[in-house]
Amino acid sequence: MRGLVVRDNGAAPTIEELRLPEVGPGQVRVRIKAAGVCHSDLSMINGTLSPPHPLVLGHEAAGEVVEAGAGVTRVRTGTHVALNWAPPCRACWFCTHDEPWLCAAANVAALENGITLDGDPVHVTLGLGAFAEQVVVPEKAVIAVPDELAWESAALLGCAVLTGTGAVRNTARVSAGSSVVVIGLGGVGLSVVAAARAAGAATVIAVDVSTAKKALAEAAGATDFVVSSENLSKDVRALTSRLGADHAFECVGRAATIRAAWRTTRRGGQVTVVGMGGADDMVELSALDIFNSARTLRASVYGSADPDREVPELAQDVLSGALHLDHLITDRITLADVPAAFDRMSRGEGARSVVIF
Repeated sequence: MRGLVVRDNGAAPTIEELRLPEVGPGQVRVRIKAAGVCHSDLSMINGTLSPPHPLVLGHEAAGEVVEAGAGVTRVRTGTHVALNWAPPCRACWFCTHDEPWLCAAANVAALENGITLDGDPVHVTLGLGAFAEQVVVPEKAVIAVPDELAWESAALLGCAVLTGTGAVRNTARVSAGSSVVVIGLGGVGLSVVAAARAAGAATVIAVDVSTAKKALAEAAGATDFVVSSENLSKDVRALTSRLGADHAFECVGRAATIRAAWRTTRRGGQVTVVGMGGADDMVELSALDIFNSARTLRASVYGSADPDREVPELAQDVLSGALHLDHLITDRITLADVPAAFDRMSRGEGARSVVIF
C-alpha cells in the first residue's frame, strides 16, 4: 500500500510503497478514507519536533474497518471509525483520576506498529501514520462514528475539532457573556472560535497574521478580526472595554504568541495554550507581572477530553446541525498534494486541507 514518508530529517515527504503487518489479537485494519493535514504533521518535518526516521506522516483520519483481530469487541468489519492518536490505557494514575488525556501509556509505543519499507521497520506519527491507504492499529485507537457522517468530518473530529472544542468546554470552561481572543486560525483555532460562540461568548476576537483568515473567522463565528501586530494588546483592549479578554487561546505554539496571549488577557483572566511548541522556545514572564496580573496560564492537551465519549457526541452535533465544519475545510486534496498543503500552512493560508482517498 502507499503512504507518505519522510526518510530523513529535513527531507521532503515522498509517496512510498509500504507493507503492513498482519492483524494480531486486539488489532484492527482500517482503510483510510480521509485524513486532515495538521500542524503537528508539519512539526514532524520542519524541526519543531525531532522524530525518528523514516516516518509515515499523518494522524488525523477516518476510515472503514476492513479486518478485526481476535478478541476485538469495540468494532467489526464495516464499522466507520475516527482514529484516536492518544488512546488512554484506562489503568494508569491519570486515567483512574479522570484525566485520560494525560495517560502515561498512551504513546509508549506510538512510533512503532510493524510497518516496513523495503523490508526495514518504519516509524509512524503518533501511533497511526495515517497518510497511508491503510493502517493497522490497536482497537482502542479507533472510535465508531455514524455511517452517515461524512468521512472528512469524521477525520477532523479526531484531532482539530476535539482539541479546539475541548479547550473551550473542558479546559477553560468558557461561560456565556465572556470575552475571548483566539490567536492562530488554523483548523484548531477556528474550532476554538466556533466553540466559544457556541458557549455563548459575547465577544470572540480572532487574531492571525493573514487578513485572508478574516472570512474564515467570521464563518466560524468570530465577532471581530484583528491582524496580529505589536499593538495587539491595545487592539484587544479597545474591543473589551479597555480591560482585556476574559480568555485567551494560543493556537500557534510559539513563545512570542504565548506572551501576546498573556498581554491580551485582563487581570484575573485565563490563558490557555493549545498549540504545541518547541522544547527550546522559552517563555519569559515577569515575576511581578505574574503576581500582579493574577492571570492563569495553562495548557490544553487534546482538549482535556475523553475521546471515546466526546467524539461520538461531536459526531451527533454535526449530524444535528449544531456543529458546522464546512468552513474548516478549505482544500480537498490527494496524497501527492500534501507537501503543497504543508507549504500553504507555512504561509498561513487556508484552514484544513483534507486528503480524500
